[in-house]
Amino acid sequence: MTEQHTTRERAAPRTLPRKHLLLAVAFAVAALAATAGSLRDTWQGLENADRWTDDERAVLGSMRHDANAAAPADPSNRVARSPQAAGLGERLFHDTRFSRNGAVSCASCHDPARQFQDGIPLGTGIGIGKGQRRTMPVVDIAANPFFFWDGRADSLWAQALGPMENPLEHGETRLHAAHVIQRHYRAEYEALFGPMPDLAGLPPHGSPNGTADERAAWQALRPRSQEAVSRVFANMGKAIAAYEASLRYGNSRVDTYIRGVVERRPDLLYALDRHEKAGLRLFIGKAQCATCHSGPLLSDHHFHNTGIAPLDPGNPDRGRAAAIAPVMADEFNCLGRFSDARPEQCEELRFIAQDDPRMLGAFKTPTLRNVAQRAPYMHAGQLVTLEDVIRHYSAAPRAAVGHSELKPLALTQAEQAQLQSLLRALSGPVQTAADTP
Repeated sequence: MTEQHTTRERAAPRTLPRKHLLLAVAFAVAALAATAGSLRDTWQGLENADRWTDDERAVLGSMRHDANAAAPADPSNRVARSPQAAGLGERLFHDTRFSRNGAVSCASCHDPARQFQDGIPLGTGIGIGKGQRRTMPVVDIAANPFFFWDGRADSLWAQALGPMENPLEHGETRLHAAHVIQRHYRAEYEALFGPMPDLAGLPPHGSPNGTADERAAWQALRPRSQEAVSRVFANMGKAIAAYEASLRYGNSRVDTYIRGVVERRPDLLYALDRHEKAGLRLFIGKAQCATCHSGPLLSDHHFHNTGIAPLDPGNPDRGRAAAIAPVMADEFNCLGRFSDARPEQCEELRFIAQDDPRMLGAFKTPTLRNVAQRAPYMHAGQLVTLEDVIRHYSAAPRAAVGHSELKPLALTQAEQAQLQSLLRALSGPVQTAADTP
């Protein structure tokens, strides 16, 4: 036998006896089974503690939120998803030159430092008086079919234009807005919308909705000039809408917990404490919150009468019922000449319910995301705290106008506290396009 052959023999691997190999495999299988059993027991224990049925899990799954999902398209605004339009819109959003006194911008009421709202009961603008309603946040609202508390605008860009010509908000005129855009934003505007119209010789102010002098100046314009100026004004709204559509709510601890339930992830079920979990169970069950506060944005985007006391009992706000005619007549609606949509794409407007008695005193369901950071509450800031809101829904008082949809819930003090805990757990960051990967 050669030395080389002997070396090879010594280097050959040793083979375990068959019975030892079988024992090793058995031990490995047992270890894996024990680990799987441990994970299964852990999940079962947590699931039993949380007591979610298949139906409840399905409801929770419908509330899952994707903070990185693209904003829905708006057929009436062809630049709705344009980063360039969003960049221009952000500058317009913060520009105080689009106001009568040169001191008010969109950001004055939709303050980025305050969840894109103002934190006061009634919105204020150029200082000649207060509005009649609370400022709504403009975060994650691109999916809404109608805007404002009463739905008097049917697109995000029409919503951006309304306050501009409102005498209590910006007090702006569309002719002045066109002049400002031509002087300060012409290059960016023309890159998106094409050549600006010739504004030479046109008066500095003019609007069909302004003062008597401003209306007279507007009427003195040729129809062709009126349309050209109005189109610049509409495009301004579309750029602002593109920016607003980029504002999204990030995920909250509730979202983490729901993901854990839906994906059967025990490690995520610790995102909420037992009081918050009890509040979530009430939310989709006894408290009936999810009836209207549904879906990923915790809003059905519809209008409901919930019996909130009016600010002026002698002249109660008619809500949605008073907004149907204005949205149908709005020259900036989906069916109007400044819309980029085809008529068949305007289904919400074409099939709007114009004579529904339930819309009397009805107001839009707001999102509950970040709700703990947006006091006061309701359409005119009538309720100061979340405790006040929950107490109102539990008691379900009669409506001063129309018919309230609420029924008494008889929530205990402990249950009301649990709901508060859940609502506070719905807070997360506000993301802009720059934050989205």
